[in-house]
Amino acid sequence: MTQVTFVKKKLENGDWCAKCNDVSARLEKDGTAGFIDRTVVADLADPKSEGIQLAEQYSMDRAPFFVVKDSETNSVEVFDVYFKFKRHMERFAKTA
Repeated sequence: MTQVTFVKKKLENGDWCAKCNDVSARLEKDGTAGFIDRTVVADLADPKSEGIQLAEQYSMDRAPFFVVKDSETNSVEVFDVYFKFKRHMERFAKTA
């Protein structure tokens, strides 16, 4: 079973980062939003936010990013490029 977490960045002023807005729109447009199990926020105003914690855990210095956990293989892959994430999930969907 695969679990996908989408991490979005919220700026200090409360707005979403432009790239996060773009990727969110692409997820809807491309029909890949269905792959997302959870969306968490990396809130720059709150260093204890779950998204900031995930960024630190996976050494990510930019957002948005995707954390893909496969419980069958006990593996984790992190994608900070939407098209790589999309390609990975489309391949996974074909083999499932």
